[in-house]
Amino acid sequence: MKMKNAQFVISVADFNMIHQHDAPEIAIAGKSNVGKSSFINMLTNVKKLAKTSGEPGRTRLLNYFDINNGELMLVDLPGYGYARVPHGEQDKWASLIQGYLSTGPNLINVFMLVDIRHEPSPLDIQLMSYLYHYNIPFTVIATKGDKLSKVQLVKAKQVVANALSLTPSSIYVTSALKKTGVQEVLDRITELMDGAIVSDEAIAEFTREEYEEEIIAKEKSAAVKAEAAAKAAAKAAESKYYPSNTKKKSNKRSNSKSKK
Repeated sequence: MKMKNAQFVISVADFNMIHQHDAPEIAIAGKSNVGKSSFINMLTNVKKLAKTSGEPGRTRLLNYFDINNGELMLVDLPGYGYARVPHGEQDKWASLIQGYLSTGPNLINVFMLVDIRHEPSPLDIQLMSYLYHYNIPFTVIATKGDKLSKVQLVKAKQVVANALSLTPSSIYVTSALKKTGVQEVLDRITELMDGAIVSDEAIAEFTREEYEEEIIAKEKSAAVKAEAAAKAAAKAAESKYYPSNTKKKSNKRSNSKSKK
């Protein structure tokens, strides 16, 4: 797809009053500091289309951007996970995001943005679980690829894939600074609009049920490892303060020999 023109349409604060139109929608979701605005500006090649800010958590509404005069609509969702925002405000954002995702009639895909430098957070995994549970098609896009070397990118991509139970090849790596990965994402949009790919579940390693089972298995494995580590530490502490019986016996034998 070629984005010939792009323009801001409207901001919405209530999912019950979502913008009515006929164009297919792609939602842009992710943490507050993941670079959603920069990603939109890079994709549309319009520098100030989406407002960027040095302070995370500035996107607090559903922001609609029209692409090619009604051919496509990008919907920028409020960023999640910004600690300085009051819990009441965060709950309001969560309600807005969930309301849109569950009722948006034109939604064809969610672009879930993650920072390639970090392992996906619990909130990222929670969003992924939500999308799986409600069978909402998605695409994982890793941002800030310019911050890592090529070798580091390969490793980081595998870390993200493992955390989200996806194949590394299903993750798109981009950089708003160097404008890398743009064409791959535009090709992805073309596939989605043509209906060639209905959902990322086709290229994920796991079905929804298997994904949930995998998460549970990882949690159990972590608990088992923690318990084993605690037992090992306790045993080490015990041996430190209480010498073994074998040492006591050997000492008795040496003492008896010395007496003889």
